[in-house]
Amino acid sequence: MTDRDPNDSLPIAVFDSGVGGLTVLHECLVSLPEEDYVYLGDDARFPYGAKTDAELRACVLRNTRFLLERGTKLLVIACNSAASAGLESARELAAAHGVEVVAVIEPEAEIAAAITDSGRVGVLATPATVAGGSYLRALGRQRRELTVTQVAAPDLAAIIQRGFPFSEAVVEQVRSYCAPLRRARVDTVILGCTHYPLVRPMLQRFLGREVRLVTAGHALAAAAERILEARRIASSNRGEGEYRFVCTGDPDAFRELGTRFLQLPLGDVELVDL
Repeated sequence: MTDRDPNDSLPIAVFDSGVGGLTVLHECLVSLPEEDYVYLGDDARFPYGAKTDAELRACVLRNTRFLLERGTKLLVIACNSAASAGLESARELAAAHGVEVVAVIEPEAEIAAAITDSGRVGVLATPATVAGGSYLRALGRQRRELTVTQVAAPDLAAIIQRGFPFSEAVVEQVRSYCAPLRRARVDTVILGCTHYPLVRPMLQRFLGREVRLVTAGHALAAAAERILEARRIASSNRGEGEYRFVCTGDPDAFRELGTRFLQLPLGDVELVDL
């Protein structure tokens, strides 16, 4: 006899505005290899970081509704801008289906507050995430005094999404984003966009090797594992699970770029109209 939920065979759903969320999916594939996954890249509406809160909430609700209708046991919002504006809306919609939602901001804030020695924490994020103030609120909920320096990087996600066409001008632009964080003498920086870990070596060089960089992938994978076990919906599969991809833009371009970022074959990418 077992009291496991029959929904344990459903996939974990992950969505992002493009390929950046593959940094989160990669950690989930490593930490929870027995699970099945479906990844939605809403690349037709990329970039999310330049949208208003109302536009972002509409994107979040559209993506959430689609993935719930497809069937999922856990929803992961692998986009900081989307989580900043639409997390509560997604949770309300998912709750009606008995599905929990995890997102990137709170786990990163918890890690940053735990590892900073000086209490000076930096946040590098999209304009929408910075303007929304979600990291300020999340860090303010931590039980220690922190000084937070936020920097908006308007073009960085788009540069990465295009596939690393790094010129000297781009390098100088990224260096300029890091300069205020260096001046603030932060010892910990939250990479507040899931695209940013893909240029971690460059950011580490400009910030200094002593600065700790906090990314979402590992924290989200750990949060997902806790929820699956608590709700008894972890997969009973003992082998490797399956993963599949859907996108709203160009499937061929998504597959080519996504394969480079995930470093695993994506296979067929389904085009969906949301």
